[in-house]
Amino acid sequence: MQRLYQFFQLFKEYIIVAALLIVSLILLSQNDNPQVRHIRAFTVGMIGAVQSALSFIPNIVSLQKENEVLRQLNVNLADEVNQLREAKLETMRLRSMIALKETSSTQLIAATIVGKNLNLLRNTLTLNAGSDDGVRAMMPVISGEGLVGRIIAVSAHYAVAQMVLNVDFRASAKDQRSRVDGIIAWDGNILRFQNVAKTLDVRIGDAIITSEYSDAFPEGIKIGVVSAVEEAQGSLFKTILVAPAVNFVMTEEVFVLNFVPDVERMQLEEKVQRQ
Repeated sequence: MQRLYQFFQLFKEYIIVAALLIVSLILLSQNDNPQVRHIRAFTVGMIGAVQSALSFIPNIVSLQKENEVLRQLNVNLADEVNQLREAKLETMRLRSMIALKETSSTQLIAATIVGKNLNLLRNTLTLNAGSDDGVRAMMPVISGEGLVGRIIAVSAHYAVAQMVLNVDFRASAKDQRSRVDGIIAWDGNILRFQNVAKTLDVRIGDAIITSEYSDAFPEGIKIGVVSAVEEAQGSLFKTILVAPAVNFVMTEEVFVLNFVPDVERMQLEEKVQRQ
């Protein structure tokens, strides 16, 4: 009570004025005198005019809430657009894979790429299919675009594939148009179609496919397209550059071909080469 009394003594002038103002407003609201009614009407009109004049000033709290709602809506829409874009790309990839599976005469084992090593001379891919799925070493790996590589290591549930863009990779190949034979190899920078004599017909734009002379791959798998043909002085062979058919950065799903080299043929050829 003592503190309340001290507070009243300190602000008594303001308290009395506020109390008198409240009493006056109450009396004015209760008074039905024509002059008082006129004053009330005038006051209400003035307040309305002031509010109307100040209505253009934005409500900061309301704007902040509206901005938060719009930001959240923008995030949700952006996420939905990304999901739709990803679904469209996945549909396009799966269509090409389905078309490949329907036209292939060899059993295909579907696999997803779960790891990529694209920064070294010996580039590899890790697949989520292994020996339990029927994958074995030396089986070719393909996509809807063409040849990806071949399996070099297998566990129960995973496999590692050696890519075409690997300095240890070699494959017998041929020009699909002119039927000229050669060897596909990667030098760490460029994919080349090697061992093609200068007199043979290879042109820019020709498709390069696996050859029937290959003991590691079925014939007819697209490897790439000839991007340049050069004839170096003092050499019996052309320098032929090939653009890979497969986009190794974008590829996510592949097939492992249930195809293994003919062991009898390989052993016979190795025996002859050693003689």
